[in-house]
Amino acid sequence: MLLSDLQTGDEGVVVRVSGHGHFRKRIIEMGFIKGVKVQSILNAPLNDPIKYRIMNFEVSLRRADASKVEIVTLQEAKEWERQKTVGSGEGKGLWGDQPPLPADDKRSAVDRLVENKTHTINVALVGNPNCGKTSIFNIAANAHERVGNYSGVTVDEKVGTFQYGGYTFNLIDLPGTYSLSAYSPEELYVRKHIIETPPDIILNVVDGTNLERNLYLTTQLIDMDLTIVMALNMSDELKKSGDKLDIEQLSTLLGIPIVPTTGRNGQGIGTLFDTIIDVFEGRERHVRHIHVNHGKLLEQRIGRMRTELYNHGFSDELSTRFLSIKLLENDSQMIEYVERKDDDGSINRLREEISDEYQKHTGEDIESAVTDAKYGFIRGALAEVYEANEQRRNHVLTDKLDAVVTHRWLGYPIFLVFMFLTFFCTFALGNYPMEWIDMLFSWIGDLVGRHMAEGPLRSLLVDGVISGVGSVIVFLPNILILYLFISFMEDSGYMARAAFIMDKLMHKMGLHGKSFIPMIMGFGCNVPAIMATRTIEDRKSRLLTMLVIPMMSCSARIPTYMIIIGAFFSRHAALILTGLYAVGMVMAVLMAKLFSRRVVKGEALPFVMELPPYRLPTMRSVLRHTWEKGKEYLKKMGTIILGAAVIVWALGYFPHHDDYASAGEQLEQSYLGRIGKGVEPVMRPCGFDWRQSVSLLAGTAAKEVVASTMGVLYASEEGDASTLEDDDAIRISQLVRGHMTPLSAASMLIFVLLYMPCISTIIAIKNESGKWRWALLTVLYTTVLAWVASTGFYQIAMLLTP
Repeated sequence: MLLSDLQTGDEGVVVRVSGHGHFRKRIIEMGFIKGVKVQSILNAPLNDPIKYRIMNFEVSLRRADASKVEIVTLQEAKEWERQKTVGSGEGKGLWGDQPPLPADDKRSAVDRLVENKTHTINVALVGNPNCGKTSIFNIAANAHERVGNYSGVTVDEKVGTFQYGGYTFNLIDLPGTYSLSAYSPEELYVRKHIIETPPDIILNVVDGTNLERNLYLTTQLIDMDLTIVMALNMSDELKKSGDKLDIEQLSTLLGIPIVPTTGRNGQGIGTLFDTIIDVFEGRERHVRHIHVNHGKLLEQRIGRMRTELYNHGFSDELSTRFLSIKLLENDSQMIEYVERKDDDGSINRLREEISDEYQKHTGEDIESAVTDAKYGFIRGALAEVYEANEQRRNHVLTDKLDAVVTHRWLGYPIFLVFMFLTFFCTFALGNYPMEWIDMLFSWIGDLVGRHMAEGPLRSLLVDGVISGVGSVIVFLPNILILYLFISFMEDSGYMARAAFIMDKLMHKMGLHGKSFIPMIMGFGCNVPAIMATRTIEDRKSRLLTMLVIPMMSCSARIPTYMIIIGAFFSRHAALILTGLYAVGMVMAVLMAKLFSRRVVKGEALPFVMELPPYRLPTMRSVLRHTWEKGKEYLKKMGTIILGAAVIVWALGYFPHHDDYASAGEQLEQSYLGRIGKGVEPVMRPCGFDWRQSVSLLAGTAAKEVVASTMGVLYASEEGDASTLEDDDAIRISQLVRGHMTPLSAASMLIFVLLYMPCISTIIAIKNESGKWRWALLTVLYTTVLAWVASTGFYQIAMLLTP
């Protein structure tokens, strides 16, 4: 509870004081320290300010200031004890559960809760993209977030809670950012979170193999006057490179405790959180606040801005030094923030005056001067503590590999080979476990069918649940293999190279080189791919990428592809599958070119993207990511796919009449058949009958539902398929052969590839673009494009076929 929420006459115990600068220092000096009782005495006539009694004297606080003091009341403590089960934990991590309350603890409930609250440390992980933040987060909080060797993996904050050393840690993994400026959504998001929800400790994760670039963000965190602990990550690579770093001296220069860590295997993580506890309790000797010296001319002007901001009361909310620097850099968001309190406009006038004065005096703008000064400070510090090995093995290896995979003539064939190998293994290697799962579900279906009496329940279980879910779950091995290859390419650093070699082509088509990574991510799932577009600073390119990502064949389409390819094109399965993905990419760039000229306006920004060194991914990381995607797929089976299968079965079973001549006639006369017959005239030019039309319609919820619907529909007519072979591993593919021709099957592959994305993707486009019109445009153009492409293919093929 916050002090401002305390009712008149009630009392509580202070847990912590947030806020900043002068306000925080003053209120702590007045006795608002943890463990002290405070009572609300009186509200002013307008309900603000409020009078409190603390340490036998009375003090008044404005309600806004009181909201920065966290307290615990007796009622809260009793509720906490009631909910707390002896022996249970409040969050599992690498370090285990929280110990239970001792049975002989004689303290009051309030005292126990105060100790619990004061032993809770809120830690925000801040660092450059690709520095290993999420690896540390995963090890500490036992989480399973995505880890990749390119920027933009973490596109939103992740929260984990765990116990260690008698403390509860609330760990927040913020998106990777190169600075705290106002250029990209990540920078704005991280800065906004730190300002509005200041953590107790900033855990600044730094790539030990790239110190100069990573420490730029550190200097900005220092400007914000935050409590910082640095994790010098990838310290194993730093050691192997032969570079020498005096960590103790660097820690002294920066005023920040520095702990070497290796996020891949967890080395140093325990020491890191021991250090965080010491800093939180004020026991760490390296903690001191420094000022990054920007030079005499800049420091004089920063001082003038700080004085003006202090006089306007800004010191209570944010570091006036950080705010002054950002204002002088013409940071638009900070200017808007200040204007809300700058009633007479004096702060803005002073900012413009200082900027013009500095420009005339030096011939350069303040923003460039600040950046130069920070890098000058970093180089000066590293000159004292860092000695580089000129023969760095990692860079030599990276250069040798880049000479091949980004070669002018070899780069594109190598990429195509990687893609073909991925799809070949997806189909060929996945075929064996796919047959085993199919046999298992066939056996389960036969078992249930033999031991249950005829009726709706038996039909629901056999034709609905088992056939519907089973027809999709058999493709789990294929999806796992696909994610295994994608994970390896991401974690190794090759995916960033793919974006590098594709930039020129992307640019010609109206896209950004960075667009290529979200597009490739779309092969796994379109939703995180849409979210990953946040890494593209240019709004035009970001919107264009969102609009064309649905052209990428997500893993949810694989079940349908495998059924149809297995039925008609099994001899050339890998080639057909590769072709489908290639067609999707070609259509994506063509639509992007059209949209960039006619729909989405604006100038494109230059292509700037980090190319990280190659790293051999750990088997643990790759397998964990692959399994996480597998779990998501299985979860879909028990929710969306199961629900859709039951609905499709019900629509196909009712109205039920035993006097129908065959199962096929029953299905045609059902509600589902009637819906299909209504849609069929529109879809007939594509070569589809009513069964295919219904399957595609059902797939708007989730693309796996296309396959499960086909499974339910064709399983309902299995009694008519007298030519079925008992040992056929994929019965559904054999059933499909009885209801499609090779031409209609190919037409359906094209339609499934191109038509509207699932509901989750549509919502993701709306959320990321901020407007429904972009999501609705995606639904409209993809559906029309799919119909036109399928119809064109089918009709032309019919004319050319003898």
